[in-house]
Amino acid sequence: MPRDPPRYSTSPHRQRNPGTEVRSVPTSVQVSAGGARWGAARAGNQLGAPSVGPQRRTTAAALIAAPNLRGRPCRTGRPVGDWAVSPQASHRRTHQVVRRTRTAPAGLDALQESTARIRDNIEQVIEGKTEVVDLALVVLLAEGHLLVEDVPGVGKTMLAKALARSIDCTVRRIQFTPDLLPSDVTGVSIYNQDSHDFEFKPGAVFANLVVGDEINRASPKTQSALLEAMEERQVSVDGVTYILETPFMVIATQNPIEMEGTYPLPEAQRDRFTARASIGYPSPDAEVLMLEHHGGIEPIEDLEPVADALEVRKLIDIVRGVHLSDEVKRYVVDLVNATRSSADLRLGASPRAGLHLVRASRAKAALAGRDYVLPDDVQELAVPVLAHRLLPTAEAQVARRAPEAVVADLVERLSLPEPAAPARRR
Repeated sequence: MPRDPPRYSTSPHRQRNPGTEVRSVPTSVQVSAGGARWGAARAGNQLGAPSVGPQRRTTAAALIAAPNLRGRPCRTGRPVGDWAVSPQASHRRTHQVVRRTRTAPAGLDALQESTARIRDNIEQVIEGKTEVVDLALVVLLAEGHLLVEDVPGVGKTMLAKALARSIDCTVRRIQFTPDLLPSDVTGVSIYNQDSHDFEFKPGAVFANLVVGDEINRASPKTQSALLEAMEERQVSVDGVTYILETPFMVIATQNPIEMEGTYPLPEAQRDRFTARASIGYPSPDAEVLMLEHHGGIEPIEDLEPVADALEVRKLIDIVRGVHLSDEVKRYVVDLVNATRSSADLRLGASPRAGLHLVRASRAKAALAGRDYVLPDDVQELAVPVLAHRLLPTAEAQVARRAPEAVVADLVERLSLPEPAAPARRR
């Protein structure tokens, strides 16, 4: 009997196994570190090596560099369809992970040298804001996302663009406006009349660095298009999941003063940002230098890349190996729990906030040349990592007690962890 025509696009993979839709890319464009993201790899494979077959993942570079891979063979000898894994295959994959053993970080000197180049490059256009630049580097190495929140004209977008230009990788900018659609961010499937099939056109989120300017001017519907990408490093469109490449970082800016024509970020969106930075006004001396150096030219155009995506991935691997003692872990948990029981807060920090604080502390320790985290690292990052997630009570708002002040007070009152006593010799 003749079969009914398929409802969706057909590929050699689907014809072999109708229950699983598999879309893959050649191994030549796969990123070797992608299979070991978050320190885990799928069972049955060598740790850190990309898988093949039905569990193959897609990288953003493959979507951008190879828009049409249909019919081309890959190294496994299988013909290549499109580039994704179906939700069913992705669901099965989540139950097949094993944890990597921690290894001592190597190359801290190389990390400091690389980050110093990036820092110096950014400071060519951002005068006198070393602490803010360092926080941006911490978030980058912690595999997080940065929210830059300040008044107009202080260099929020300039900071984001300077970081993006300092790294030779794929960069996309999203200008958030009220008429921006979610498909503009994630991508859309377009029908191809020649192939009689739908082809996916990736959106602006498929990049290593995504600069989102004035994020609070887009509607909540459009803002929510970033939720999956920021947390899970993937994008789902028309029932197909596309994996984003590492590194992936969203740098968003917003003006907290102007309320007309803006939509406040929901708690779920704010909780996905690892840290919030406030640039502030420059010092008089720094402002004089700014007028002297950049009074008649656009300084951002002269920046050249001083690192690339592969180098950043290596730096991230180094940061993952920074040691975190049990005492510091307990200190982080106590600090997060203190925000939940504070009388000044009606919404405390989430478990995700504790994870972000740990990752950022590891990155800060590595930037300082240490392969271990100190409680001082946690204390210095507590306000930028935790404060933007917290909601004050009505009484705290009346008393003008901001979440930043609440976190700073909790850090001041919380006792530091005691170092572990050495074992006695017999």
